[in-house]
Amino acid sequence: MGFVNILKLCVGAESIGDLATWQEENAARWPAGQAVHVTRMWPKREAEVLAGGSLYWVIKGVILCRQRITALERVETGDGISRCAIVMDREIIRTESAPRRPFQGWRYIGPEDVPRDLMLSRDGDDSLPPELERALAEIGLR
Repeated sequence: MGFVNILKLCVGAESIGDLATWQEENAARWPAGQAVHVTRMWPKREAEVLAGGSLYWVIKGVILCRQRITALERVETGDGISRCAIVMDREIIRTESAPRRPFQGWRYIGPEDVPRDLMLSRDGDDSLPPELERALAEIGLR
């Protein structure tokens, strides 16, 4: 059996730095070394997601990074509706840029359709502005 990934909009984030900052600010609420994202729908392909999948984040219309999914857990949010907590490694792995149109919720994305991971950055490397990342992705250079 292979694995499948999840593609999710990172609503409210302008950059990977915003995602990292939000996760750092909320780290005390989660298990050590983990990050959590709660979503309304439970993946029907749970076994495939847990067989090596990652959550790929779309930031400002472009896939820019991913986090490895380690678990799916049921949570109650106080409104009587059971939701899915996607538990991930805290490490945010930068990927090549890949433009994506807006969508609601999340989508499955197979390993053959995801952008490649970027090499680890060196100290002092700057992130490109989101507009430049998007422009480069649109012409196929990132």
